[in-house]
Amino acid sequence: MNRVVVTGMGGVTAFGTNWREISGRMLEYRNAVVTMPEWDVYPTLETRLAAPVSGYRAPQEWSRKQLRSLGRVSQFCVQAAGDALAMAGLADDERIKDGRMGVASGSSTGSTDAVCTMSELIRHYDTSQFNANTYIKMMPHTTAANVAIFHRLTGRVIPTSCACASATQAIGYSFESIRYGMIEMMLAGGGEELCPSEAYVFDALYATSTRNDRPRASPKPYDSARDGLVLGEGAGFLVLESLAHARARGAKIYAEIVGYGSNCDGSHVTRPEKDMMCRAMALALESAGLSGAAIGYVNGHGTATEHGDIAETLATAELMPNVAISTQKSYLGHTLGACGALEAWFSIEMMREKRFMPTLNLQSVDPRCGTLDYITGTARAMEIDYLMSNNFAFGGINASLIFKRWQE
Repeated sequence: MNRVVVTGMGGVTAFGTNWREISGRMLEYRNAVVTMPEWDVYPTLETRLAAPVSGYRAPQEWSRKQLRSLGRVSQFCVQAAGDALAMAGLADDERIKDGRMGVASGSSTGSTDAVCTMSELIRHYDTSQFNANTYIKMMPHTTAANVAIFHRLTGRVIPTSCACASATQAIGYSFESIRYGMIEMMLAGGGEELCPSEAYVFDALYATSTRNDRPRASPKPYDSARDGLVLGEGAGFLVLESLAHARARGAKIYAEIVGYGSNCDGSHVTRPEKDMMCRAMALALESAGLSGAAIGYVNGHGTATEHGDIAETLATAELMPNVAISTQKSYLGHTLGACGALEAWFSIEMMREKRFMPTLNLQSVDPRCGTLDYITGTARAMEIDYLMSNNFAFGGINASLIFKRWQE
């Protein structure tokens, strides 16, 4: 089996597009959540909170032809993927175009403005906004296809559109593809664009925060006073490659991915199942050949929903009692299809810097949550060898990744 390493990372977030900028904002211990007055036109929408990527514009060097098939979510993903390739020293390199590199990516949905255009065609026979790229922008694999085409990748394409686990599964399936010798390199990640339709989804489940007059006070993952999640948007991508390939081209290595586990609850479509979350983490540990005691930090899913927080932390504590845990959703909101890649990226950077960000707004841990070492207040200095990053999605999809600190 091949060892698999991370040689590039990139993202688009409400805090910026590079780790120095993002970590600097995190160290201010204030989140990106704002009130959304533009959502006032939806009178039955309870939440008015979100963490948008404000003022986003596609890079000026992109041509009109390149932009034609890119909705907002695909623009995020193409830029994040390009930044990851640049970090890996592979931007526009011929080695990524000859079949040695593929892409795995997903999102909860495509661009919803394109969905609206399609709806107008079907419901009102209005084709005034419809064109050849409408479906391309809304299709479930829009991010994977557009990243591959924009960056001219000719290897395998793995669409992983499964809501909050999209990017985690993309990284996991890419890891397995390289580990078992199916391909040398993969771009793996996912994205999401903010839309009130997604806020309505969680509103219908009574799962959104309604502290609309105190945006920075939400979300409150794992806290006894939490009142629900806050949506965000963005994208994240990692460049994964076999260790042999990375060494042969003299690449800088940032971490090694050593384990992946995924399964399905096989029960309720939206209610988390603690035992199956635990099993997904156990599968990742088995994949890595590790015991729970080896894990020094867990990047938690941390949605700030009652059932999710409790199930996740009880599952984590069963395998890794008292392990250090925090979540960056308290800074950037729940970025859905992007969160797995963003949180993996942040985890790797924190492990390299030996400094782990706390969970914001966590003041009183819910006593029903698992017995863990919740990082609160300020960043904590820790030196660890292994970390786990977890995400859990609608449909009962659970996914867990394990990364190892890179040492030459």
